Amino acid sequence: MLMDRAYEDNNTRELALKQGFIPVVPPKRNRKGPWDYDKELYKRRNEVERYFLRIKRFRRVFTRYDKLDTMYLGNLTLAMIFDAILM
Repeated sequence: MLMDRAYEDNNTRELALKQGFIPVVPPKRNRKGPWDYDKELYKRRNEVERYFLRIKRFRRVFTRYDKLDTMYLGNLTLAMIFDAILM
């Protein structure tokens, strides 16, 4: 589970471990007991962040105009297809 430094507290990390995830989050610089984490995997978090920013270009998806979940999922799928074609 890739997480930002904002979620690096002990409670969040323990909850992720209890649910079977391996938390990949760097410790804050001022933490007294830092831990090791997969730095290469953490760098890939940026790709996910950039993908969400590209999807947010589609106003209908970003503002969630649709009342029904199925319509929202359809528009989200359409936005993902357009993003795949245009990229």
